[in-house]
Amino acid sequence: MHVKMLRLVGAATALYGIAVAARPELLAKPSGLTGADGRAAEGTRISLRPLALRDAADGLAMAYAPEGPALRTATLVRIASDLGDALLLGATLPKQARAKAVAVSVGWASLSVAGLCARGGRRGERGSAGFRTSRRRRAAR
Repeated sequence: MHVKMLRLVGAATALYGIAVAARPELLAKPSGLTGADGRAAEGTRISLRPLALRDAADGLAMAYAPEGPALRTATLVRIASDLGDALLLGATLPKQARAKAVAVSVGWASLSVAGLCARGGRRGERGSAGFRTSRRRRAAR
């Protein structure tokens, strides 16, 4: 597990979530959910805010969870959220916005997966995805 990478992804996700909660058009516009005036309808704004707050909460959990199982769990929740977004948005957004939304969601999930699988911090103490390795496996490396 590359802790620094996961913390950076978490912090970026939290900041984006807070920004979208304050200004839902930041997500609505690239998703094709705004009118000709560039503003989202009130119902769209109301619907996007819980997603933004979910992202903020997931991101804060990744940024501040203790290293180990808590950080791994927070990251897995983030990955599930991103992949769920890709599935839902890919099936429901206007056609011109689908590919971009899916690519962004899968991209963020991929960053989190990479952070889980990468080695970082105390080398030799943890294997891929942060699971402890046996002394025999560490000696064989």
